[in-house]
Amino acid sequence: MTKDKVLESLKKVLYFPKGTNVVELGMVDRLEVSDKKVSFALVYPQANDTNAHIVKDAAERTLKTDLGEGVELVIETLSEQQAGRGPLGKVKNIIVVASGKGGVGKSTVASNLALALAKTGSKVGLLDADIYGPSMPIMMGLKGVRPGAIEEDGKTKIVPIEKYGIKMLSIGFFIEEDKALMWRGSMASNALQQLFNDAVWGELDYMVLDLPPGTGDIHLTLVQSVPVTGSIIVTTPQNVALADVRKAADMFKNDSIKVPILGVVENMSYFTPAELPNNKYYIFGKGGGQIVANELNVDLLAQLPIVESIAAKSDLGEPIVLEESSPISATFIKLAEDVKKKVDARNEEMEPTPIVQIDPNASCST
Repeated sequence: MTKDKVLESLKKVLYFPKGTNVVELGMVDRLEVSDKKVSFALVYPQANDTNAHIVKDAAERTLKTDLGEGVELVIETLSEQQAGRGPLGKVKNIIVVASGKGGVGKSTVASNLALALAKTGSKVGLLDADIYGPSMPIMMGLKGVRPGAIEEDGKTKIVPIEKYGIKMLSIGFFIEEDKALMWRGSMASNALQQLFNDAVWGELDYMVLDLPPGTGDIHLTLVQSVPVTGSIIVTTPQNVALADVRKAADMFKNDSIKVPILGVVENMSYFTPAELPNNKYYIFGKGGGQIVANELNVDLLAQLPIVESIAAKSDLGEPIVLEESSPISATFIKLAEDVKKKVDARNEEMEPTPIVQIDPNASCST
């Protein structure tokens, strides 16, 4: 057996969404041939490709027919990102910041977390995936700014905007500020795909995604398109917010999604007047974030107080984490450090990508 013979055989295996064979599409990677053993990876454009098992079965049958029933096959299934290919191929970790309902400060947490990760020495990207309510142009002081574009491999690619040491994209960079975005779910999902796949993200340690509130098309598109490292859920202490948080958490724990929850951030935890720095007033209730963290068996990563400067700085396009003298800045830095530890621990505990070992004596129809 030789690599050329294996590739000739695999040219008979079609990837139907593209209408041609897996060899011409460059889907065959890490091919190794020795004696009667053949091992390789089939690389798909996206994680959880619904055609993966069909292509794998076809590859097994074809190789056994052409090379003999005694051939030992080891086939690995990878996404382009896992294989180090495509626009997200150099993105090591993808973290989503989510909430069950709007108005809990999710975008504030996402933007400040991204900047805090950068301040701790990481290469960071921030993608505003809140298609219907993008806030990054305002919060990052980028109103009216438009991303650039370059030609790459004959295609026009979006160049993320760089500011405060991170790379950023938002649908808000492409639409008029005062115009309503009246898109159906499929259009919104396609727009999000473009922000991922048609952009030059380059090498990143972390990509932070600011999700829209709720559990809808955007969320499903995201988890089915990219390998998410983990999620952070933002809530406020009151019961109505906690009820929606439980729904968001249930989505991430769903068997078809299975995105690890790294922890909970409780925003608007309490109010401390400037003239009474030792007093805490729990305007929206007390302990709600800890309750839901305990229910989910995860850590309460941070409790953020109600502070006027957080909102004021966001309106000015200068996130509070940039103000080093602020105690809130220190809170976000600690949050970033804790998130990095959890991501590192998760990556160490993760099992290797499953490899399908084919019994040489098994039927080729398995």
